[in-house]
Amino acid sequence: MSILKASRADARPVWMERPGPLVQAGKAVAIAAIVVVMLYPFFYVILMSFASPEAATSGTFWPSSFSIQAYVSILTGGVVTRALLVSAGVTLVGTVLSMAFTTTLAYGLTRTKDVPFAKPILVMVLCTMLFGAGIIPNYLLVRQLGLLDSYWSLILPGLISAFNMIVVRNFFMGLPSELIEAAKLDGASEFQIFIRIVLPLSKAVLAVIALFYAVGYWNSFFNAMIYLNDAAKWPIQLVLNQYVVQGSTLSSVQPPGVPAPPGETIQKAVIVISTIPILLVYPFAQKYFTKGMLTGAVKG
Repeated sequence: MSILKASRADARPVWMERPGPLVQAGKAVAIAAIVVVMLYPFFYVILMSFASPEAATSGTFWPSSFSIQAYVSILTGGVVTRALLVSAGVTLVGTVLSMAFTTTLAYGLTRTKDVPFAKPILVMVLCTMLFGAGIIPNYLLVRQLGLLDSYWSLILPGLISAFNMIVVRNFFMGLPSELIEAAKLDGASEFQIFIRIVLPLSKAVLAVIALFYAVGYWNSFFNAMIYLNDAAKWPIQLVLNQYVVQGSTLSSVQPPGVPAPPGETIQKAVIVISTIPILLVYPFAQKYFTKGMLTGAVKG
């Protein structure tokens, strides 16, 4: 009886046992189905963006003939190319400024003994995660600051994310305090410690947070829709909204004598162009996700 009890105590839980062939086959089928469901819209959009005008209206998944007329139309019209440059500039400048302000604020809030009112400031930052002013007060503030119809209205309202700042702060607090104390004994200032010790040791979390900011700036269109009246300053996502949601056409930018591509082909081509930059950047930062987020989110 005692041997039976010991064997039951040493037995592994059911969920830790190796599944049988049927269970593994079921998991493989389920994963394959999920992959197909996730990839189908992606491939459909790409195929339809290259479809010829005749194939685009046939209603088939695989077009019988292909053409780059949609890409030529949107890239030669000037609207999409200008919007791409606007989005690229806003994303680059916004990400750099957000990272600079987020990291400096996070490091300052780790020095609770040296920075006055560090804890009340931290509480104030945390309150912004729970309470928001709303659209109308934000619009009135942006207008009062003279930022309407300015690119800064796309950057400054979301310059610091409280969640990202907390993740970076927790990562900084997990760094060895002995390194900072040794640097202070060697006469290093707080700025030197921050630049030469803290930031180089935080590449993983900084890469993740930088990608979060970049994706946020690139995909943002609501602020542009509210604060920008000049269509020449629209980012790519607002142009995408006009083509896909509003159903705008490119007939006004077509060369004389050349028919405009179908609206569905134009929509798919704009979606592909607006998605490619993020798809190119994401693989380079993917390896930092697990290390950066787990270390920054869990202290100890």
